Amino acid sequence: MYQNTSITDKTYKKLAIQVSLNGLSFAVFDTILNKPLALKTISMGKVNVLSRIEDLFAEAFQNHPELKVGYDEIVIVHSNNLSTFVPTALFDEEYLGSYLQFNTKVFETDFFAYDELPTYEMNNVYIPYVNMNNYFIDQFGTFDYKHANSILVQKLLEVSRNNEERKMFVHVSDSHFEIVIVHNQKLLLFNTFDYKTPEDFIYYILFTAEQLQLNPESFKLELLGKISEGDLLYDIAYQYVRNVSLFEVSSIQNQFTEAENREHFILLHS
Repeated sequence: MYQNTSITDKTYKKLAIQVSLNGLSFAVFDTILNKPLALKTISMGKVNVLSRIEDLFAEAFQNHPELKVGYDEIVIVHSNNLSTFVPTALFDEEYLGSYLQFNTKVFETDFFAYDELPTYEMNNVYIPYVNMNNYFIDQFGTFDYKHANSILVQKLLEVSRNNEERKMFVHVSDSHFEIVIVHNQKLLLFNTFDYKTPEDFIYYILFTAEQLQLNPESFKLELLGKISEGDLLYDIAYQYVRNVSLFEVSSIQNQFTEAENREHFILLHS
């Protein structure tokens, strides 16, 4: 964990940066009030994973001085589809790559990490962006890092407490989305899909529902991430699934809009 050396240097602020191949978002938190103070998105377009991160991020750090001030805590959130959840009973730290080889192309040179979700007796095994971590080491020294899907699944399991019906959550990003199906704090299914069209989007939702014998006439679908009523993805979901709604965020108390809280749900809960 990133920490100042003296109690007199404490800022009582935390910085969370969510990184992907499309850019980064960051939020600054007041750690005493446990509330976000600032939220910003920096888009870089689609970049190559081998691109020089120094070149891509240098401008962001130059233009946003809040990235360079001191913080008591810094967390980097890696957002990619290179992750999988493994029950604790089946988990062995010595074989992280073997869990991922079933749903992604794994290379001998890959670095693997995992986040523990002890309350739910599972771990999220993933491939972080090592070049991005190296860049942040140069900028900050030490920091914590975790995977976006760990935060997403943990929060959705929390809100499913005492809910005896199976519910599907879909978290939308620009080019991919996650499907999370839960039942009273049990994870029934997690998967991530790339998409290009609304037809891709609804196909994977209906295909997944069919696998778990969820009837589009009766199961509840809640949408979060980069989605709002009236856009093409929402409309096509509404056309094929009877019970569709946006994930309820009105209980989240901060200065941001409901749309911002829904889009940046992961970052704001990091």
